[in-house]
Order: sequence, then structure tokens, then C-alpha cells
Amino acid sequence: MNTVLTIAACLMFVACRAVGEDEPGDSFEAARAVMVRDHLAKRDISDKRVLAAMSRVPRHLLIPPQLRSEAYADRPLSIGHNQTISQPYIVAFMTQALELKPGDKVLEIGTGSGYQAAILAEMAKAVYSIEIVKPLAKRAANDLAAMGYKSINLRTGDGYRGWPEAAPFNAIILTAAPPKEVPRPLFDQLAEGGRLVAPVGTGVQELVRYRKVKGELILEKLLAVRFVPMTGEAQEAE
Repeated sequence: MNTVLTIAACLMFVACRAVGEDEPGDSFEAARAVMVRDHLAKRDISDKRVLAAMSRVPRHLLIPPQLRSEAYADRPLSIGHNQTISQPYIVAFMTQALELKPGDKVLEIGTGSGYQAAILAEMAKAVYSIEIVKPLAKRAANDLAAMGYKSINLRTGDGYRGWPEAAPFNAIILTAAPPKEVPRPLFDQLAEGGRLVAPVGTGVQELVRYRKVKGELILEKLLAVRFVPMTGEAQEAE
């Protein structure tokens, strides 16, 4: 059974902390600025709203404490339970590919650490995020609440069938790879004119973007990536 965790509700139980409260904030701010300048802006991340969001969100608060010194390196990091937080460039690239507008409603499949959800919340009106690994969902809810995010709704469960009662979504992002194709229920929940970005395949995967135009799906192939596999019904469907 799915469990819904609303970030605003979590705020009642988690004492809010200032960004970088338990760490030297200046050094993290400087490292974050270098990350945005060298790993994003000097490459092909040109959307100013994406760059601003990546500049604001404290990635170091959403990874295990022992890895915080590596928070702004451009590489994935382990967050436990055989899951990872994607490298900053890939987070920025996928976010840019969503072409978000301030009034958009976004669905994320695979909350993980909550970092991508936080980036989305900086740019969209509302974020709905589903995480199949219960301890990760709980930790992300607590961390995002402590950081003050109120527009993110988290659900613990299998993301294969999306979040139909909150549909349609202007944008949908998958942060785990279905082995062969994007689950059909997610396409059904994509609004007209919406964009869906996902890694698909096994081994070296293909990052793709779908646009819904007059009810039809238009596919674009973006780049090669490596993500953890989408589990649950996506694997069972094989």
C-alpha cells in the first residue's frame, strides 16, 4: 500500500534547521558556486532558472554526513539501499530538458535523497514524488521538511502507475530506468503539451524525452546515461 507524506505535515515533527547549520556554510556555498560555474554553465546548461536552482539547493544536506565533503563533486554518490544521488550535471541536464514553467505540476518517479525534488520545487508550483524504498522516502521527507520545502508531496510505493489522483502533470521525470519502455500509465498522466524525461534500458541506458502533442507522443533521444534500475512492477512486466 502506498503511503503519502506531505512535506508541510512533516514540518510539524521535524525541527527546522538553517541551511548549513551544522557545517561551515561559507565553504559549501563556495563549492556550490564552483560546481555551477565549472560543471554546468561551462558545459551545455544554459537555462538560467536551472542554474539558479542548482545554486540555491544545499546538496550536502541531502547526502550521508560522511560524504558531505564530496557533495559538490560532479559525480554520483551512494545514499544507501543500493541507490545513488545523480551527479549534478545529470540532475541539471534532466531538469533543463523538462522545460519547466513556474506554474507547472511535476511528477517524479524515484525520490531517492530528495535532491532532484528540491530542484524541481525551486522551479515549479507543485511536485509529487514517489519512492519505493521506504527508509529513503522517510529520510527524504524529513530532510526536505527541515529545509522548509512545502510544495513537495511524497508517496512511499511503486511509481509504475504514477499518481493518478493528482494528474495531469505538465512534466514527469524518472530517476530510475525501466528496462525496455516507460510505463504506459505515466504517459496517460502527462498533460497535453507535457514533457516526460527518463532513462530507458539496461547497462548503458538512453535518456529520452517525450512530448505530448495533440495526444501523440513525440520521442527525442538525448544522451547515454547510467541509472539504477526501476524496480517493482516495471521489472515484473518483463
